[in-house]
Order: sequence, then C-alpha cells, then structure tokens
Amino acid sequence: MSQQLPVSAALPALHEALDRRGVAVLAAPPGTGKTTLVPLALAGLLGDRAVRRVLVAEPRRLAVRAAARRMAWMLGEGVGGRVGYTVRGDRRVGAGTVVEVVTTGVLLQRLQRDQELAGVDVVVLDECHERHLDADTALAFLLDVRATLRPELRLLCASATSDTAAWAELLGGSDESGEAAPVVEAHGVSHAVEVIWAPPPRPVRPAHGNRPDPLLLDHLAGTVRRALAEREGDVLCFLPGVGEIGRVAGLLGELPGVSVLQLHGQAPQAVQEAALTAGSGRRVILSTSVAESSLTVPGVRVVVDSGLAREPRTDHARGLAGLVTVRASLAAARQRAGRAGREAPGFAYRCWAEAEDALAARFPTPEIALADLTAFALQAACWGAPGGEGLTLPDRPPAGALAAARQTLLALGAITPEGRATERGHRIARAGLHPRLARALLDGAPLVGARRAAELVALLSEEPPRAYGDDLAAAWRTARTGRDAYTARWREETRRLSQGEAPATELSDQAAAGLVVALAHPERIARARSAEGPYLMASGTAAETGPGSAVAGAPWLAVAVADRAAGAHSARVRLAAVLDEETAKVAGAALLSEREEVHWAGGRRGDVVARRVATLGAIELTEAQLTNPSVELVRAALLDGLRREGVDAVLTWTPAALALRERLAFLHRELGAPWPDMSPAALADPDWLEPELSRARRRADLARIDLTAALQRLLPWATGEAGRLEELAPERVMVPSGSRIRVDYSGERPVLAVKLQELFGWQAAPALAGGRVPLTVHLLSPAGRPAAVTGDLAGFWREGYRAVRAELRGRYPRHPWPEDPTEAQATKHTNPRR
Repeated sequence: MSQQLPVSAALPALHEALDRRGVAVLAAPPGTGKTTLVPLALAGLLGDRAVRRVLVAEPRRLAVRAAARRMAWMLGEGVGGRVGYTVRGDRRVGAGTVVEVVTTGVLLQRLQRDQELAGVDVVVLDECHERHLDADTALAFLLDVRATLRPELRLLCASATSDTAAWAELLGGSDESGEAAPVVEAHGVSHAVEVIWAPPPRPVRPAHGNRPDPLLLDHLAGTVRRALAEREGDVLCFLPGVGEIGRVAGLLGELPGVSVLQLHGQAPQAVQEAALTAGSGRRVILSTSVAESSLTVPGVRVVVDSGLAREPRTDHARGLAGLVTVRASLAAARQRAGRAGREAPGFAYRCWAEAEDALAARFPTPEIALADLTAFALQAACWGAPGGEGLTLPDRPPAGALAAARQTLLALGAITPEGRATERGHRIARAGLHPRLARALLDGAPLVGARRAAELVALLSEEPPRAYGDDLAAAWRTARTGRDAYTARWREETRRLSQGEAPATELSDQAAAGLVVALAHPERIARARSAEGPYLMASGTAAETGPGSAVAGAPWLAVAVADRAAGAHSARVRLAAVLDEETAKVAGAALLSEREEVHWAGGRRGDVVARRVATLGAIELTEAQLTNPSVELVRAALLDGLRREGVDAVLTWTPAALALRERLAFLHRELGAPWPDMSPAALADPDWLEPELSRARRRADLARIDLTAALQRLLPWATGEAGRLEELAPERVMVPSGSRIRVDYSGERPVLAVKLQELFGWQAAPALAGGRVPLTVHLLSPAGRPAAVTGDLAGFWREGYRAVRAELRGRYPRHPWPEDPTEAQATKHTNPRR
C-alpha cells in the first residue's frame, strides 16, 4: 500500500534533507500520502530506519482523527497502538505509541508545559500553507526551541501547495548555516479537471456578516442536481459553514439512490467516517473547507464550488469578533477543483462568473492579520516573548490588534504592564480556552459552583445550534437533556473543564448563566434603552434582539454571541443570558467608574452640563447634578462649545464690536503682523476672552462678555502700533460737508457710502492702511439710494457726474446739481435751507 502512494518516491530525499539539516519543507498535493505515509516513514515504521517518536500537528480535530485512523489502518492495527491521537477532551495513545497526531492547539499547550518536547524526535506541521494562527505560533516556538534548547529536534513543514520559498527561508534561519531549508517535492498523479462556469441565473447579493444570499444556496442545490445528472461519481460540494451545509442538505431533500453526507468538524464521528470511506452507492458530500487539503474524500469525480469561505474578523472598537463569509482565494479554488481529479479525470462546477476571478485574492489572508490576538498575546507572554518579540513568525501581528489584546489581558490580570505573564496568566493559558472563557471558568467557579461554571463555559466554547434558541439558560437546559452530536461534544468538554472543587451556590441557573457570560465578556453587558429595546452594550455598541427572541424585553442582558452586518448601525444578538443590575456590577466591576462630568451638550443652542455620573463602561447607572463643578472643567466645556458652535454663534457681537473686528481684520489682511487675525479659527484661541472666560459658568455668561473691550486687548500695544488704529483704519471719515461718515470694512475693500452733494469740491478720498488701499466711494442719491460707485473721485466728476446729474436733478429739484461740482460748496441740506 505504501509503495502505491506518490510521496513514497520522495522519501529518500526527505530522509537525506532531515539527516543533513534537521529541517525541511515538503510540497505534496492532496492525496499523495504526505499526511499519512510520511509520518510513518519518519518514525521508522516502514523499513529498517531507526524508530523515532513523531508528533504530527494538524489544524483541525476532524483531520487529526482521520489521519490517525488511516495510519493505524496502514499498519494493520487500531488507533491507540503505534499510532495515536490527542485532541481537546479526547486522547487515544498507549505506551507503545510512536506517531501521535495532535491539533496545533494541543501542540501549543504541550510546548508551554515542556519547551524541550522531551521524548519527541520529529515534529511535522501539516497544512502549513493554510496559515492558521496556532500553526504559525507553534512554528515560531519550535524554531526557538531548535535555536536555543534542542538543535537536534527535527522539524518538517508540509504544504499542499508549491509556494514553499518563504517557508524554506523561515526554517533555514534556525540553524548555523542560515541557508534556506531544503525543499522536497512529491508529484501526485494529477488527472485533468474540466472547469464549468455555472454562475447563478440572477445576480446575488454579497454575503453580509456570515449570511450568503438564499438565492445562491438554491442555485448550489440545483447545480448539485445538475452534476448528478450530467456526470458520474461522487459529488463534493464546498460551502462556507455548517449552517449553509444544513440548508443545502434541506434543499436537496431525498435523492433517489444517492446518500447526502455532511462533512464538518461538528458532524457525528460516524458521519465523518462515512464521508471519508468509499461507499457502495453514489454520494453527495457537503463540506466546509476542511476537504480542500486536510482530508481525502474517495470516489469524488465532481466538485461543486460555492466560491465562498469563512475568515475571522475582529471589531476591536465594538468588542465583537466572529467569522464572516468572504470570497475564496484563487489558491483555494484551485485546491477545491483538484479534488475532482485525484483518482480520475473530473469536473469542477464553479458557481460564479469567470470575470469575478479578477477581483479575488491570490492566496488566503494569514489568520494573524485578521483574528483576535488575545490568545496569541498570552501564548507569547507565557513563552517569554511579549508581543511576539524575538520570535520568527511568518508575518508580524498588526500593532492595533496586538495593543487591543494586551489591554484585554491586562484587564484579566493575565500580564503585567510590561507584558510578562502573571501566575494567573499561566493558569488561564493552561485551561486550553480563549483567555476570556478561562477567566469566566476560574472566577465563575467560586460564584456559581465548579460544575455549573464548566457547563456554561463549555456552551460558550462552541456555540450551540440555532435550534436551541437565543436564550443561553434555555440552551443550557436543552444541552443537559439532549442526545444529539452537539450535546455529546458538550459533555466531553464539560468533563474536561470540571476540575475544581467549588460547590454549587444558591444562585439560580438563570443568574448563573448571566454571571458567567458577563465574566467572559464584560464589555458585552447590555442594558435596554427602553421597554422594547434596543440595548446599549458596555462597549458603547448598540444591539438588538432578533424577531421572536426569548430574551427580548429583559432590562439587562449578558451577550454571549453577537454579530454586526456591514453597514448596520447596531449589532444583532444571537445568544444571550438575562442579567440583573447587581450581577452586572459584580461581573463588570473593572468597568465601573464614578466621575464628575462637565461638558457642552445640545445642538445649535448648547450649554454647559455638569453632573456626577456612575457608569458601567458606556452604560450610565446613575446621575446627579453638580452644584459646584471645578473651574477647569467648566472652562474646558465652554471652550468645547466655542469650538463646536463657533465664536460667531456663541458670543454677542454688538455693532461696535463687529465694526472693530472688521477694522482689525482689514489691517491684518493688508498689513499682516502685528495686527491680529480676526478669523473664526484664530478667535477660537481663548486667550483674548480672559479673564471673563474663566469667570463664566454657562452660555449666558459668554454672551455677556464685552467683546469690544476684549478685542481691544488684542491690539499691538507692545509695539506702539495700537495708537495708529484710527490713522490706518479710521472708524469714520470727515467729508467736505462736515459730516463724519462711518467706513464699512465688511467687504474686501473699505467703502464710504455718502450722499453725492456732501462731496462737492472733493478731488480724492483718503487712502487707508498707510496709503495702500484707496477708499471705494458709494455715491448716494438724496434719498440714500446708490447712484454711482467709484474709486477715482476726480475721474467721476469729469466723466460720470454729468449723466448722474441729468438723471437725478429732475427727480430731486430741491437739491443742488451744479454744473461744476469741483467748485461747488458741499452741503447736506436742500436749496431752500441753503
């Protein structure tokens, strides 16, 4: 059997590479035997090589069990003999076990307990091309072990793709040569796969959150039926998640002579084994991405690909994390199509338009770039490398996500301010849970009892089926009495976590559920804004329950699971426990605060609000008016109001103040410094409003400030220029009639608006700003209406006056209209009065 697998031809080169360098990269497509034959060969179980203990790390529990069963079958024995496995809550190894298959999470736990991996000779990191965070972290730790503790430890990275250069460089840096690690390639028997483009008949909506368009699921079910009718062999259909698998299975219904199997990590073990074993009749296997490369499904001749995948996303600002549905990468699409050609020529139905490939990513995004990094940050801190510093990682963690993870760990008491793991942090890490859930287990046990804490945390570690409803307490009751595959896994996890001695307390199950959820996610404690909702979470995120929710209307909730669709204003609560205010305060104690709050509130006519407020995060618990707030806080609030509404809206600009501001603005525009800038932005600097500003307590006090006096404080007194204000920008100008006319500085040029008769004999208006800017003269009729505009008065008398005189003398006969205005006497009176 071993000689029939394509990877057997590469074994001599692989042995030589590991003997010579201790590290190597194996590139072998799915179905070649890289997951099963290679570990047996490295362990010396296939020939005359020395027996070595081999640890194989797989990214998924399903792949762990499948690989162990296959290797044991190849040796003609059962699991637990020379081949065993360990996953969380399930361990089957014996004294004679030589090859042990584990999840990458179990490998990390083992490395934290024993950095030398005593007794292990070879570690195989399988499916490294998938770029799972645990696998990247384990690789970094193993390279550190080889460099500092065990240079003889052999390390093999196995990839189903040929993109191996980066892995070779990474592994090569762990030994003294510094050269890239050797790459060994195994070429499988690759049969032709014909790609059939089968887009939906009508456009489908992009996936929002984790919900694909139902139209696409209908089309996928139809495409499966089409493939069964057009082709021979089994059909493997790739879907993004368990929910979509269930819905497509429902749409397919009963197919005559065809078995429909659901392949995913939550499926019962019997179903998983049936999917991975050749059957006697035709089969349709509905699978997540687990069948891309981790597992080999025999008998497949046709692949139906949805083109969708799930990736983690974390919204650090809102305290939400989860999986979202995205377009699968081009590399993933190639892997999926290749499954149809493993045993014979096959066909791949791609349920999208070929042109859409131009927008798809070439490779999957590394999980470290997308995921919540709290668990990674704790693993690195416990390893002695806070933030991953000094570790050889394929990609560096994003700074923002890492900072958010550190803040979470600090709040949990898991690390010191310097980033070092505390004793509590090591206890949290040893729990084999997300740090938030480990905190809920450790702190919840004394409050609700060890058994109940374990049961609730087990519920939170794997979200219950949707059929259990959105009330966590009700889901807990269902799990206690259920007999389905989920409850079997839940009981296994509960047994694993039930290690404490704390007895049950008098707290009701309902209150216990709310308390444990709130301990795990204090930022998701939520209070209803009204009797019908919606809710405000402590993180500041709005949340709403779904239609028919069992927890709708509860005053307080502890939200276990929530998501937020793209563009949505609020999160959708998918699983929560009812809470009361006192329990919320216990669980969210770290978020409780009491502060004096003085701020500017309101719309266009805002004012200072001063109050003492007690909060749980963003949730206000109580408030009371402050009778004597601090001067500094009030001043800061008033400044905020001035910035938000503007000095023109908040302050009272009397005509005198406005006129002075306009004169100063003119001088600043024409002469610059030392004349002050009068723009709203410049006046937002509060110094010119002192000392009145510091004495103000509310908006009305600002409105009473004498702005004329305040502006005069801005004049350049120090340089002596302030005394020239009237010379450079006079408030009024005396005209030949003896009148003192106000100059208008509100426009780009200063304007003198005066009746024409008052200017007789005046050859030129004075120039302002030290003679730089001539006055623009608006000549008015006796009724005060504009008759002419000029900047050249002498020219107007020569050329423009005659036309104005002809038009207006008949209309205003009682006013003087001399033939020669340059020689006439200026007047502001009519002829009779003269």
